Amino acid sequence: MKSISSGRPYDTPKEIANTAREQEGNSSNTEPDFRIARDGTWFYHGSPILRKSLVKLYSTVLKCGSDGRFWLETPVERVEVSVEDAPFIAVSATQVGGGENQIIYFQTNLDEVVEAGPEHPIHVAVNPDTGQPAPYVIIRPGLEALIARSVFYDLVLWAEEDTEAGELFLQSKRIRFSLGCFLEEKNQHDANASN
Repeated sequence: MKSISSGRPYDTPKEIANTAREQEGNSSNTEPDFRIARDGTWFYHGSPILRKSLVKLYSTVLKCGSDGRFWLETPVERVEVSVEDAPFIAVSATQVGGGENQIIYFQTNLDEVVEAGPEHPIHVAVNPDTGQPAPYVIIRPGLEALIARSVFYDLVLWAEEDTEAGELFLQSKRIRFSLGCFLEEKNQHDANASN
């Protein structure tokens, strides 16, 4: 830690990383010093960062570059962060209102709250190998939250069906977000039932 007399009573992420490399004697380490696991746990040199307040502070300077790489970025330095899936997890959702006037609020694992809408859209990616959905909500430009499975189940309960399109959708702030298609599954079920 820096002394108070230096004007900065703290170490920056880059200084922490450089000090750790010097102590390890490995300045050619190509792995990023910081990592965010799929479950939202932040790691520094393989050890979890247990102080939520510190993780919240780091998250305020987290950026995603145009190349898709993540960085802790301040006006004077930049440290790469390895992100396994998404940097945040949406751990809860709240439904206010209904129909066109419905608003869905998400809270992340770091207590950030956003309203699903034009600035914070919901999208669902489907794994082509397994067919499993992976739902996300944009938290800040370039930064997504993976929507926890239990929260996704709530979204499905609140969703409406568009039988013509074979789609399950959710509305928030008068924007329609697709949660997935069910037409193929329904057709397969109907075909199996007629056999």
